[in-house]
Amino acid sequence: MSQMPQQAAVSKCPSCEEPLEPGDRFCGACGYDLSVVPARPEDSPTLAIHGVVPAPDDVDWPVARDSDGHGHPAPVHAAAELPGTDSGGSPLPPPPPAAPPSAPVAPAAPAGAPAPGVRFDRPGEPEEYPLQAPDPRLTAEPALVPGQAPTPEPAAASGQSAPAAPDAAEKVCVACRAGRVDDDGYCENCGHAQPRERDHMEQESGPIAAVSDRGLRHHRNEDAFSVGCTALPDGAPASVAIVCDGVSSATRPDDASLAASRAAGATLLGALPRGTHPQQAMHDAILAASQAVNALADEPATAREQAPHQNAPACTLVGAVVTAGLLVVGWVGDSRVYWVPADRTTPPARLTEDDSWAAQMVAAGLMNEAEAYADERAHAITGWLGADAYELEPHTASFKPDRPGVVVVCTDGLWNYAESAEEMAEAVPLDAAARPLHGARVLVGHALDGGGHDNVTVALLPFPAPSQGAGSA
Repeated sequence: MSQMPQQAAVSKCPSCEEPLEPGDRFCGACGYDLSVVPARPEDSPTLAIHGVVPAPDDVDWPVARDSDGHGHPAPVHAAAELPGTDSGGSPLPPPPPAAPPSAPVAPAAPAGAPAPGVRFDRPGEPEEYPLQAPDPRLTAEPALVPGQAPTPEPAAASGQSAPAAPDAAEKVCVACRAGRVDDDGYCENCGHAQPRERDHMEQESGPIAAVSDRGLRHHRNEDAFSVGCTALPDGAPASVAIVCDGVSSATRPDDASLAASRAAGATLLGALPRGTHPQQAMHDAILAASQAVNALADEPATAREQAPHQNAPACTLVGAVVTAGLLVVGWVGDSRVYWVPADRTTPPARLTEDDSWAAQMVAAGLMNEAEAYADERAHAITGWLGADAYELEPHTASFKPDRPGVVVVCTDGLWNYAESAEEMAEAVPLDAAARPLHGARVLVGHALDGGGHDNVTVALLPFPAPSQGAGSA
């Protein structure tokens, strides 16, 4: 007498991520056969880099965010370590001192009511989103991983005819690795939806590189980036990186980030060869990105999607320009730029200040940093690009580091797992300046290993050693 195959003890369907009840043999939502699901390994695998998964003992990830051991973020290493100037050419002011615990605290807003000029970068939905398809980066090896559908049984074993092998030019399903993918993006054999092109993106441009990933909880990637290289009028090289994070509670956040990154990148790459100062070029690039996002609000696609929410497309932006001896950063929102020197005995620094509720409370002296970031409103953004932006205030700053290093441009999907400059420096590989694509992959893997609760995007720009006699501005 044949016996029913024993199913693996899983809490969610590996196909649609719907919760399962003990003893279920088929998923109640999609009908997936749970008897063919392999037993889950004891620990989540580390994503392969260049096809090699390092042993756990070889990976020493830093403690993320709550590094003081009491649930509070680590102190931020401010950009004052590097001399620089703001948009008006004045020296950057020192960071505001933290208010004492006895400082007055702003009155709490009514529950559910955001403060004026504040936007929450999350929709009013559960934090976990169903995955629409197995992650393509986990299909490089034949071994099964959690969340990946098993390879179908041979036709002789299942009693069914095997699907015809797809032609070489046709797309093959990432789940069953056998069926054709139709024009709608679904496998004709197993029915799985295929990953979108933006689920994982990588790009190298000269000495710089960027990687963007959907993460492990979101159903789509709402981040975008633009990287490129050009030359100044005197022939000196210049590197450009723009990273944008779509506001999830807005309409078409993925389109907003893509439009902003493309507009800003094109503006910078067009202005620098004409002799525009990099800091002015960065300011103009942010304005161009804002106009590109604003234009989305008038498109028919926005009108169809936004009702009844009436949220215009929106995103944040952060960028960096590296030339010989000069580093320029610009931003609107809560994405960040970090400076990590090649000599790790010297301190790293965070070069941007968030446009967020917590940052405003600290800057105003109404809360100290621990109190502000412990509040549930901490990550509500107060600056963004979009037609409904409260007020557009592009931030730019220029620096002249006196030593080589690497510039990290990233969304909060990464810095949530390495918030302080010291934590970010520990996560950046020592050879990141020589191998920026590898370094960007490692940083994205760091965020995914930490939980991958958000889309993750990071660009790395090596900063060259200053020429002899160059000093700090």
